[in-house]
Amino acid sequence: MPNETRRGNDPDLRQIGLHPDFWYPLARSKDVKKGKTHLAMFGGEPIVLARGEGGEVFAMDDRCAHRQFPLHKGIVCGEVLKCAYHAWSYQKDGRVAGVPYLPKDACRPEGVKGYACREAYGYVFVFAGDREKAAQANFPELPNFHSTKRKTMHFWRKVDCHYSFMHENLMDMNHQFLHRGIMGTIKPTLLDYSKGDNWVEVKYKFEQAAGKPDRGADLMMAGRGRKKSERKSGDVMTIRTQYPYQTLNIVRGGADEPAFDLWVVYVPYDKEQRSHISCGMLMIEKPPIPGLIHVIWPLIRRFAESVFTEDRVAVEAEQKAYDEQHGDWNQEINPVIIALRDVLIRHGVPLEPEITRATAASDFQVMQDA
Repeated sequence: MPNETRRGNDPDLRQIGLHPDFWYPLARSKDVKKGKTHLAMFGGEPIVLARGEGGEVFAMDDRCAHRQFPLHKGIVCGEVLKCAYHAWSYQKDGRVAGVPYLPKDACRPEGVKGYACREAYGYVFVFAGDREKAAQANFPELPNFHSTKRKTMHFWRKVDCHYSFMHENLMDMNHQFLHRGIMGTIKPTLLDYSKGDNWVEVKYKFEQAAGKPDRGADLMMAGRGRKKSERKSGDVMTIRTQYPYQTLNIVRGGADEPAFDLWVVYVPYDKEQRSHISCGMLMIEKPPIPGLIHVIWPLIRRFAESVFTEDRVAVEAEQKAYDEQHGDWNQEINPVIIALRDVLIRHGVPLEPEITRATAASDFQVMQDA
């Protein structure tokens, strides 16, 4: 592997926003009811989702072009969204469909920004950037999601940290010490890593150290009954950040197909991107005994939630330290994470400084005095 160190003059990754020109899940499908609206957020930008009477979901800026009244308080009428203030109505693409009191000879007002929208895997995906680029953008492909040989566990959690902390947490498996109470006998070993313009991939070997087997991990690896030889040969974990998404899969010792696949994305919530929604799908191989997956599913869920809870505590502590210490003072030595940071910086967008109310008020007073 090349000898890499973090460059001291690199931009502050925690001040880099996630690029909007990708497909992001902004809501669960079940949260957007027919004939109703739903408020979603992407990097501090409110976006209203609405499901028309025909069942299709559409998205636009959450503000009426007239008085900026929030459209998520509006009414879905057939396939249009009507503002609850003055009854301006909007088509699915954000254009004004009608104004009740508009004179016949008057020009129709401009509408608001509309977003390309797709439903898949139980989520509403929105192309958060330039609508014209949506058709050429790659949509996430999860072939194992539809496999009858697998059962999917969904994750949808708000986490109070910059999305980059999550990328680093998942890719750096040296943090297994954090989970010593849950997976204390699991030992990860770095095998290799590779990188490209917009991706980084790393492989770890997971071996069972001396001590009792990790029952939770065994359940995750397709249920009970793992052979002792499989445990000894070790499992290979592959983690990949393909900007802006992240995947993880584990192939157990002696197997050809992954025991489980994880697809995850961290959708920025607030404008400063100090919080996000972690949306993940964990596709787990069913054990050979019919129906067993349903019996052990609650135990698998409990194990996965326990691991996620510990990770969440860690990344939120990292964010708090960053805020209290006013900067990124990390002394990163892992070449994998250094490469990952480089990808996230180069493909993200710098966050604009927040204009405080005091500054805005001062500028307004200057204009008044002029």
